[in-house]
Amino acid sequence: MRRTLLAGVSGLALAASGALAVPTVTSAAAVGYPVVHPAVADYSQVSTGTTPPTPAQCASAGRRCFSPQGIRAAYNLGPLYANGFDGRGQTIAIFDSYGSDTMAHDLHVFDQAFGVNAMCGEEGVACQPGMPTFSELHVQGDPGTTAPPSTSQGTGQESKAAWALEVALDVETAHAMAPGANILLVSTPTAETLGVQGLPALMNAEQYVVDHHLANVISQSFASAEGAFASSQSIEPLRHAFKSAALNGVTVLGSSGDNGTAGSVKTPVKSGGSTLPYPSVEWPASDPLVTGVGGTFLCTDPGAAGGRTVDSTDNPAACRTNAGAAEVGWSGSGGGFSQVFDKPGYQSALPAGSTAIGAKRGVPDVALQASPGTGALVYLSLPPDGSSGLKCGATPCSTGWYDIGGTSLSCPQWAGLVSIADQINGGGLGQINPALYRLAADPATYAADFDDVTLGNNTTDPTVPGYSASTGWDPITGLGTPNAARLLPDLVSAAHAG
Repeated sequence: MRRTLLAGVSGLALAASGALAVPTVTSAAAVGYPVVHPAVADYSQVSTGTTPPTPAQCASAGRRCFSPQGIRAAYNLGPLYANGFDGRGQTIAIFDSYGSDTMAHDLHVFDQAFGVNAMCGEEGVACQPGMPTFSELHVQGDPGTTAPPSTSQGTGQESKAAWALEVALDVETAHAMAPGANILLVSTPTAETLGVQGLPALMNAEQYVVDHHLANVISQSFASAEGAFASSQSIEPLRHAFKSAALNGVTVLGSSGDNGTAGSVKTPVKSGGSTLPYPSVEWPASDPLVTGVGGTFLCTDPGAAGGRTVDSTDNPAACRTNAGAAEVGWSGSGGGFSQVFDKPGYQSALPAGSTAIGAKRGVPDVALQASPGTGALVYLSLPPDGSSGLKCGATPCSTGWYDIGGTSLSCPQWAGLVSIADQINGGGLGQINPALYRLAADPATYAADFDDVTLGNNTTDPTVPGYSASTGWDPITGLGTPNAARLLPDLVSAAHAG
């Protein structure tokens, strides 16, 4: 199913084409916004064709590539699936700039390759009763994956093909984690150009989804340093969708970023950027109404089909040098302490041994695999000019399988987990942070529900201090990664207890 929203009319109206039309909402702050960028840290095209690459092909690229089955084994989803909990009846809304013209096709190739449940809305799939649905909502027009001609006067600030890769990552990995959940891909027709379009458009799109009850989980794989905004006050007009989500039982998740503690400011267009001279965190993950998702090196067997099996011999070096560790805090995982938001009440009680959280909000809340060295395989069909937006070293990128990392990987997968918890609950849980921290404050529950990541550091720029992982909460992996079969039922119980 494909729905197109056209902006620029007064009120709601039915357009002549049968598409629903919605008005454009003007942001209260028109200048000073930063660049919105997809949180894809790194990618490597590993193979062409529709057959996934072999472990040897991944190793030759210096990577360990995870299939959906390997990820599910690492985070103990098997018992949930066995009991019928796979996200069915719930809807994940994924928000990205531009969208992808080939997503319905790419999703089908991915599902066929890995034996993941087909979705109604995939290319060539006959819809059946009870089948989860993939649909697209194009706010203010159709997606524009194809780049403008070289003679255009465009800003050159954003790569549309890079956003198409982001879309493939978000949709395919969220579906792989929660194969029974519906997925609504919501795209806006522009990325950020110094404040008047990107973030306001994305937040207005989220507001529309919340207001019309189109989803109960929101995944945001985009971020920008708090210090890149004109002022802390300029963030406030963008928070309306999060406030509405909290009142309507919608959980909002956000990638914590891929530059460790090094935030950047992009000024002006086409002129590069500058690094902020202090440790930074990124919004929207830093928002107290959002569950910030950090990242790890996942040092487990990518071919495992049962339980979590540590693999300390294969790439990358972080896994080899930390023998016996199932996960290590990823060096690029965004994390630290907000300059804008005060510490929320739910962060007042932390597990024993945690890095202390002072007067300001600590980021992230949780984590999942994000290192490019231990990334997930996704399939992408590039448009004819796609290689102009994606560079694969000396070889132009082409259609095929990519191994991708970044907190863009951890966030949609966590969205899949939340949709499973929503199914257990019988509906949306809304803001989950208070329940997460309530569970973590109990030593026995914390040990059972979370895998505490105690190794790693997120210094990426030697001029900007980073943080080291610690027992309990830390500014790289938050409370840690989930033992899904234990955490998700307990999360539902904790949400009701609160």
